[in-house]
Amino acid sequence: MDLGPATGLTFQIAALPFRLQKGRVSTLIITSRTRRRWIIPKGRPISGLSLAEAAAQEALEEAGVVGRIGETPLGDFTYLHMDEDGAGRPTRVEVFPLHVTEHLPDWKEKHQREFEWVSLKRDAKRLDDKGLRALIDDLRQAKGKKLRKFAEGG
Repeated sequence: MDLGPATGLTFQIAALPFRLQKGRVSTLIITSRTRRRWIIPKGRPISGLSLAEAAAQEALEEAGVVGRIGETPLGDFTYLHMDEDGAGRPTRVEVFPLHVTEHLPDWKEKHQREFEWVSLKRDAKRLDDKGLRALIDDLRQAKGKKLRKFAEGG
């Protein structure tokens, strides 16, 4: 989806996969396929799916996780998406919470990416995109309350 010439931005959706273990929130980060930067699963909207459902689909394909996706975004960020030809394209990304219930042993892009479960604090420091890092940092400062509330059904 192109947001039009007025903004000059393209649009993506992303899932922030997370789990609760012993009262602690951890999130799943993955590497991008080409530049090996630490990111979260993201991609373009998918025809026939809601934005949240498309984010969940990206998380399945890129990270092998399934769970309950939130229909309301946690927030958004903007970054410079690098095309294969080296051109940069400003892109806005809406991020949806994904409470992970299962991490599959095999998935579509398993051999193209690395993954790691990390704490919110450690997560933010490793992410390349400043806007995403700020969004994660806001969650960390709130001690993961939004994610905990979502995981509990709220």
